[in-house]
Amino acid sequence: MTICVFGAGSIGCYVGGRLAATGTPVTFVGREAMREQVSGGIHLRGRDGGSLEVTPDFGTDPAVVGDADLVVVTVKSGANKQVADQLRPLLAAGAVVLNLQNGIHGGAELRDRLPGHRVVTGMVGFNVVRDGASFQQTTAGEIMAATDPVWETYGAAFATAGVPVEQRSDMDAVLRAKLLLNLNNAINALSGLPLRTELSDRSFRRCLSLAQQEALRVMARSGPAPARLTALSPSLMARALRVPDRVFQRLGSKVLAIDPTARSSMADDLAAGRPTEVDWINGAVVDLAGEVDLEAPVNARLVALVHDAERAIHPRWTGAELLNALR
Repeated sequence: MTICVFGAGSIGCYVGGRLAATGTPVTFVGREAMREQVSGGIHLRGRDGGSLEVTPDFGTDPAVVGDADLVVVTVKSGANKQVADQLRPLLAAGAVVLNLQNGIHGGAELRDRLPGHRVVTGMVGFNVVRDGASFQQTTAGEIMAATDPVWETYGAAFATAGVPVEQRSDMDAVLRAKLLLNLNNAINALSGLPLRTELSDRSFRRCLSLAQQEALRVMARSGPAPARLTALSPSLMARALRVPDRVFQRLGSKVLAIDPTARSSMADDLAAGRPTEVDWINGAVVDLAGEVDLEAPVNARLVALVHDAERAIHPRWTGAELLNALR
C-alpha cells in the first residue's frame, strides 16, 4: 500500500505527513520551494496539541506516481487540467485518485479527464497553517469522502494517522456546504486579519452573511441543498452571522474556536503573491447562478475585489468598507 500526495502544499504535507509518521509508505510531489523547506523534516501539530516529526520522501518529479496505489491530489482547483495531463500517462493500472480540493467540481473534472481510473471525491474539513516546515491543524474537522470500497483498504491507515475519513453518500451536498464556509476565504483575505479576529467583527460577518444567503438562493434553485456540517443549518448560520458581537460570542463559540494565528488559504496566497482560488469558490456561486438564470452580484464583487488585491489594488479593507462595497 503506497500513497503519493500530488501537489503537496499545507494540506498535502499535513495529511501525508501524518500518514507517513504512522508507518504508511508515502511519497510527496510538489514545488521545488516546498521541497527545500521540508528537506530536513517536517513538524506536525494536531488540533489536540500532539506533535509528530517526519522526514518526507519529497520530490518534484511526477513520475513517482507510477508506483502509487492511491494518489491524493491536493493542488489548487485551477490546476486540474494540467494535473490530469501529467497523471494520465503515469498512473498504474488500478490506481485510485482521491481529490482533496476546494470548490465543487474538482472530483468531476479529474474523473472526466482520467478515464479508466477510479476518482474518489473528498474534502478536508479543517484548516492547516504552515510556518516553514511546521504544519498545524488549527480548527476541528475531518476528511469526508464519497462512499467507496477503497476505504476498506485505506480507511484504517487514515484513522490511525489521526485524519479519519467519514464516508458520505451525499458528497455533492457536502461540497456545497463546504463551499458556503469557504466563501469567507475571500473576506478573510481582504481583511488582512486572522480568522478569529475577522469573524469576531460583525461587519465582516455581515459580508459573509450576504455572500452565503446569495449562494443559498442559487443552490435552492439549482440543487442539491447543502448538507448540514455545523451545529446550525446553513440557512440559520447565515442569519446568525448578523447578530451583535456579544451574542455571536455565545452562539458562534464553535465557529470562533480557531487558533488565533490561523488565516484562510486565500489570505496566505494573497500575502505570498500567488494566484488565489477565488474563481473556484466565490466564482463557483456566480457560475451556478448563471446556469439557473440568476445573478450573484455579491460573490461576483468579491471575485473582482480579490483579483484587484492580487494586483495590489486596494488589498486591505475594513469591515465597514467591505460591507458598503458589497451592498
